[in-house]
Amino acid sequence: MHPSRRTTLLSAALLAASAVTPAAAARADDGSQGRRRITVPGAERQLISRHDDLTTTALTGTPYTDPADWAGLTARGTHNPSGVPGLQIDGYFPGSSQLNTAHGWNHDAQFVIRLPEHWNGKLVVTGAPGVRRQYAMDTLVSDWVLAQGYAFAATDKGNCGPDFYTDGARPGDAVAEWNRRTTQLTRAARAVVAQHYGHAPRRTYMTGISNSGYLTRWQLENHPELYDGGVDWEGPLWRPEGPNLLTFLPTAVARQLGRADDEDMYAAGFARGSEFLWPYHEKAYWGLTQKIYRAEFDPGYDPACPGASAGTTAEEILAPCPSDAAYDYAERPRPVHDAVARISLTGRIGRPMITLHGTLDALLPITVQSDVYARMIAEQGRSRLHRYYRIEGGTHVDSLYDTFPDRLRPILPCYRTAFTALTAWVEHGEEPPPSGTVPRPRSGDPVNAGSLT
Repeated sequence: MHPSRRTTLLSAALLAASAVTPAAAARADDGSQGRRRITVPGAERQLISRHDDLTTTALTGTPYTDPADWAGLTARGTHNPSGVPGLQIDGYFPGSSQLNTAHGWNHDAQFVIRLPEHWNGKLVVTGAPGVRRQYAMDTLVSDWVLAQGYAFAATDKGNCGPDFYTDGARPGDAVAEWNRRTTQLTRAARAVVAQHYGHAPRRTYMTGISNSGYLTRWQLENHPELYDGGVDWEGPLWRPEGPNLLTFLPTAVARQLGRADDEDMYAAGFARGSEFLWPYHEKAYWGLTQKIYRAEFDPGYDPACPGASAGTTAEEILAPCPSDAAYDYAERPRPVHDAVARISLTGRIGRPMITLHGTLDALLPITVQSDVYARMIAEQGRSRLHRYYRIEGGTHVDSLYDTFPDRLRPILPCYRTAFTALTAWVEHGEEPPPSGTVPRPRSGDPVNAGSLT
């Protein structure tokens, strides 16, 4: 599988992809060997393959994962398990957009479902973070949960890449599709599990990081009947009145262009002590994120930038729109706020959820994101269903730990501990530790050992 030029450019701009390992042994399989034939409900296309190992150790270098999707999400030295035989189903649901070039299909709404040979009776569902594709959670989630026996399903959210905002007929349509596609995949994956193993999953968990953390929040608010619980890792907060990305990112763009200072950044919510991360975020995140989400919800503000495409080179894609330095969400017309309202969160979760967020997140500042969302959950009277862990020294992507090991800590080990705590809470009634700040470890192995206390 060859990723599109645009996907490759964007991934390379963020962080170089991992080295390729030898291809896995894979065999075509119609899913009927000794069992009923597998059919993904609602899928327009599906491709079933049998593998000696479903993890990235074996799949890297084959068409069944893509390092460009998960580049830059983990710290060096992260240990992932391997040696999980089973079936993989790749496919897509009907749709009109063509931003995802995986498998040469040029079709969005792509998904992957993995069915381990030794199943624990449970299912994990996730979606792509950022504007990545369906394999983006392979190293963060898929490898680890497959080794524990979970079935796994992930979606590209129905559109992907820096031009995701071009999908849909009206403002907010592209992000609204993310939620719809996640619900669609969850229902389909539950049916596939029942077909393959002979009974529906005993438990279904939703989880994700960044935009897929948002998906976790939205699903547990709007479709709690589909899930038993979820782990939200730094999901962005969307509210029509703010805060949301469009209320603090313009300040970051203004600073990038020399029109704002550090005090303005602190006032917008960026953490004191995170300044050493700002140069990287200027190059890789702030301008790109502001312009494509503003184009999604407020295309009338500056139709020429980014226009019909965010760019064709890495420099063009990552460059900010100068007009965004003056963007004032609060003063934008009512239809803009209505577009955000369509996909906003309420805090009214219906299942147990654990949230983690780094205190040094320089893309989604914790004080105007997860701190606010935790208060929203409390205001809805749902605190009994929620635990919130502020990870001291954590930032938006764990790979930055490799550059600043004396100032940061990876969050993935805490995420794995949190997922284990969630399942114990749901399945055995074991209360997780109280919400609070998890101190940065001063010794030991911060890459592979996590704690919530």
